[in-house]
Amino acid sequence: MRNPHPVSADHASPNDLEGPDPQRTGPLHGVRIVEFAGIGPAPFGCMLLADMGAEIIRIDRPGAPSADPRNLLARGRIAICLDLKHPAAVGQVLELLAHADALVEAFRPGVMERLGLGPDVVAQHNQRLVYARMTGWGQDGPLAQAAGHDINYIAVAGALAAIGPANERPSIPLNLIGDFGGGGTYLAMGVLAALLEARKSGRGQVVDAAICDGVVSLMTSNAAQTLRGRYREQRGSNMLDGAAPYYAVYETADGLYVSVGAIEPKFFAALCDRVGIPESLRDAQNDRTRWPQLHAKFAQRFRTRSRADWCAALEGTDACFAPVLHLGESTRHAHLVARQCFVQVDGLRQPAPAPRFSRTPSSIRPARAADPASIAAHIDRWRQLAT
Repeated sequence: MRNPHPVSADHASPNDLEGPDPQRTGPLHGVRIVEFAGIGPAPFGCMLLADMGAEIIRIDRPGAPSADPRNLLARGRIAICLDLKHPAAVGQVLELLAHADALVEAFRPGVMERLGLGPDVVAQHNQRLVYARMTGWGQDGPLAQAAGHDINYIAVAGALAAIGPANERPSIPLNLIGDFGGGGTYLAMGVLAALLEARKSGRGQVVDAAICDGVVSLMTSNAAQTLRGRYREQRGSNMLDGAAPYYAVYETADGLYVSVGAIEPKFFAALCDRVGIPESLRDAQNDRTRWPQLHAKFAQRFRTRSRADWCAALEGTDACFAPVLHLGESTRHAHLVARQCFVQVDGLRQPAPAPRFSRTPSSIRPARAADPASIAAHIDRWRQLAT
């Protein structure tokens, strides 16, 4: 079934955002969320929920920049600046939360309580509310109040030590594993699970989404391989960390790179056939003592032709091959173009929503700013929707 990405670019003026949004689509249409502005994983998790149709009002600090359409992590939300140090603003937020389905915050533990917006207080206004807390270290534990960033969380969780060449320092995998993998993605999953449970029980709960927890969870496969005696805690010595010559990156004649991942024997055979690996090395796939020889032969063969030549010879075959592309190149790759993995919204090319839904497709709406005075209209509208 073809599943295109509908793109709805909202051109409403900042002060004309009180009415319902007929362009909002997605399986979460009708879900109402209040997001307290943060950085990194929480905005990413809320972006996922907004792409899937949730209506999210983001509470920004006074003086925060107006909604910037280039801030893709903020897409799909209405931003309202409120000074939560003033009781009147806190009262307005509590009124909004009384008719919301979920709350997302990313402060250090205790900050929301000091603002008068902790879980116990909010529950008195809305017992069905899902209260999601996004942090690096979690709500408790010796490091709960310590500052940190992605690199620290993946370091403690065992992921950073596992990534990089043998006998060299660990390689930093951007902030994909911590902030966005173990953080924002697990946050969104936790919110969805708690929303489902609240529909049955009529009661919300606190979702403690900690990046360190999520990364430990992502390492489950490595932990399982360790228990089975198949994983070595030494970088560059395992099948998936660059040690295996059939699961690696190679340089081409023009100084670019290609990737191969021919794990299964029949795919390894297809790769060897097309790359030109001699028969004397084709039985070395699972012989670790001969991996250096096989790796050197693959490296030598891939350096004989350009990346484009190897793409012509290997893409679309069972050799488990793909070129190593920069992000700008990815937007032009034929497969990603065919699947509309990047879309244009108001002239800005950006990643499309994922995953895809056959009946209730997700959509992208730019970030929007609203005047603080409009919060009263949002409260009234959410009250009507809740009833």
